[in-house]
Amino acid sequence: MPERIHGGHDRSNVSVLVAGCGSIGRRHIQNALSLNVGRVFAFDASETQRKSLRNESDICVLDNLADALRLSPTAVVVATPTDQHVAVALEAARHGCHLLIEKPVSHSLGDIDRLCAEIERRGLVSMTACNMRFHPGPATVKQLIDVRTIGRVLASQDYRQSYSASRQWGGAALDCIHEIDLALWYFGSAELVASASLPADTIGLQVDGLTEMILLHHTGVLSSVHLNFVQQDYRRACEIIGSLGTIYWDFSLGHVRVVGADGVATKQFEQPAGWKINQMYVDELDHFFSCIAEQRSTINPVRASLESLRIALTVRASMAKRVA
Repeated sequence: MPERIHGGHDRSNVSVLVAGCGSIGRRHIQNALSLNVGRVFAFDASETQRKSLRNESDICVLDNLADALRLSPTAVVVATPTDQHVAVALEAARHGCHLLIEKPVSHSLGDIDRLCAEIERRGLVSMTACNMRFHPGPATVKQLIDVRTIGRVLASQDYRQSYSASRQWGGAALDCIHEIDLALWYFGSAELVASASLPADTIGLQVDGLTEMILLHHTGVLSSVHLNFVQQDYRRACEIIGSLGTIYWDFSLGHVRVVGADGVATKQFEQPAGWKINQMYVDELDHFFSCIAEQRSTINPVRASLESLRIALTVRASMAKRVA
């Protein structure tokens, strides 16, 4: 599997504001500190979250976004609730801050174009979180596809099943947007051909709890994506079908396997020994900081990430019409 090598840039002059001090915000705080960023501070409107973070860390935690932005952070990590992402990011962009926005970038398309225009007008580095691209499994799958290990790719099947998805601004299509993102990363732009969703009523919610979608990529690949958070156990996997074989990846097994056209396994790529889940978040943040230092585009700029959001929102809108 491909190795991740940290950028090695001097970050002593870099300051980072983490907006939102929930679990993912705290992860970003600890990872930014581990990457030797010059200064890390935080903002959260919730007094409970601020008190909790202060009990765990000695970093500065502010209760007002305007005050936090007056400290002139180099970059802002937006980890607030999803419905606040665009408003926070837009204000940060107006202050000239580079942006890493947690997924999904928003729960709607409102003001997204304004945000993208502000980012581009100011020449800011932006990135919508896509931590699964930094997981050694999907990263290896992408590499194998790119070098045509299984010839011409014909189709793929992606699975994401988890009982712990976000309940408020989630639903399967939005909260499990990583699988849509990976399909677009692997095979390029796509049209949503068909989708079907069922509500999560088995866990007492009227949001999409199980979604099946079919994407037809402009490269000719047909992707089938299965997303759900009503199943009690966890599963994440994909299979890529090519003219010369098949690629299999399963999160729980920790390896990528290539099977030839004769049905015989030809290669197996093991996950690095001792690899931990947090490493993909560290690598994601390191990539973002390196792109800022080098003034280059990230692996997933905000505007580029809108295709997966539009697909997810189309699926949700289709379900809402059926329920109505």
